[in-house]
Parts: sequence; structure tokens; C-alpha cells
Amino acid sequence: MRSVIRRLRAGHRWGAISELDLWQRSLGFAALGFLTLVPLLIVVSAAGAGGGKGFAQWLGDGIGVSEAARVEIERLFALPGQVRRTTTAFGLALLAVFGLSFGTVVQSGYEKVWGLPPARWWARWRHVVWLAVLIGVLYLFAVSPFWRENPASGVVSLVCGILFFWWSQRLLLGGRVRWMALLPGAVATVLGLLGLRIFSRLVFSPLIASSAVTYGPFGAFLVIQTWLVAVGVVVFGGALTGRLVDSELSRRFAGRDVGE
Repeated sequence: MRSVIRRLRAGHRWGAISELDLWQRSLGFAALGFLTLVPLLIVVSAAGAGGGKGFAQWLGDGIGVSEAARVEIERLFALPGQVRRTTTAFGLALLAVFGLSFGTVVQSGYEKVWGLPPARWWARWRHVVWLAVLIGVLYLFAVSPFWRENPASGVVSLVCGILFFWWSQRLLLGGRVRWMALLPGAVATVLGLLGLRIFSRLVFSPLIASSAVTYGPFGAFLVIQTWLVAVGVVVFGGALTGRLVDSELSRRFAGRDVGE
């Protein structure tokens, strides 16, 4: 890793970073996530919320906010009972169709990281599978008591996160990159999300509460949108870090083979 950082400082590998256009892709990730994925998750969370707060509780747990900030988040979203009463089959199907565009954004970002051409149109079925698994994983993490009551839940969550992002890259890239080359990116993404959660407790949590006082619900919305941008930076930046690490490891092993 230190070798990779030294090479970046020396000007190597900057081409891949500049071509990715990380900031713009993260903005697109956040925008589509809020417009397509979030409404779908609101409906799914309401289906199994029980006595909870539905998607507001999901989001509060994901960001790791304080109780004051959690209250402000709950004001932004309808309660599960209201969601269930107003959701129609047509509306849910429409949300699912639009939600597939979110998978397209993630796939295009991964393809740009690895310098691959866009997949053919018939490969869109991968977006369906990926979106279904993503919602299933989030739903399981939200409703299962294991994640709240078991002391080993943190380790299990890290392992499950690595497996999910490892598999996600392989699926969305259509198997065009070998498994071992994708593993560093999955690890970097999960570690980045863990760091973002800690950062959120220190920065985003008080910002949500203070922004809500200053600007009302719109202030809390802006902070959540900024958090989604940060998630996009971690997802694409983690994959890019994985590629740089894999390239460095391949270069070293190739040098050893030549030396022998």
C-alpha cells in the first residue's frame, strides 16, 4: 500500500483517477440513489417494519446518528403504516423499473475504473439480480435481531459487506475481471464505509440536527444528500483503490518472475 501511495505522489496512476471523474460520478450516484433507490427501500422497509420507524430507522442506523438527529430524519419520511396504505402494485413496479437505473450507474463506474467498454444491452438482467440482492441484504440487516443483539454482529457485517461488494463487481462487470483482482476493491470499500460511519457520527449527525433548526426539514435533506455523495465516493474510490493495489501487486510479481 505504501508503494502505491508513493507512486501516486510521484505522478503515476493519476490517469485512471482523472478519467474516472470521481466527484461527478458520486453526484450521479447520490442523485439517482435518492430519486430511485430510496423510494423503493421506503416501501420495502415498511413491509417488515413491525413496530419500528421503517426507512427512517434504517437510515439513522446506517449513518450512525444521535437521537436528536434521528428524530429529524424521522420527520422526513412517512411512517410504515402510511406507506403501506398509499402504495399500489403499479407504483411499486414503477419504482422497481426506475431503481434499475441505479444499477446502471454503479456498473458504469466499475467499468470506468477497470477501463472496460460498456456491456451489451442484453446484460441488463444483471441489474435486476444486483438490485434484488442489494435490497435483500439491506432488509436482512434491518429486520434481523442478530445484528442488534449479537456481539459478533460487527465482524459478520464486515465479512458480509466484503462478500457483497466482491460479488457485485464480478456480476456487474460481467466476469471480465478475475475474482482475486476484485478482492482488494471490496475490502477497501468496506473499510471506507466503516470510516464514513465514524465520520458521520462526528460530522453528519450534529449537522443534521443543527441544519434542521436553521433550515427546517430541507436542511436535514441536504445533509443526507451530502452523505449519499460521500457513499458514492467510497464505493467508486474503493474500487479504484483496489485496481491500483492489484496493479502494484501484479507489477511486483512480474518483476520477481523476470528476476528468477
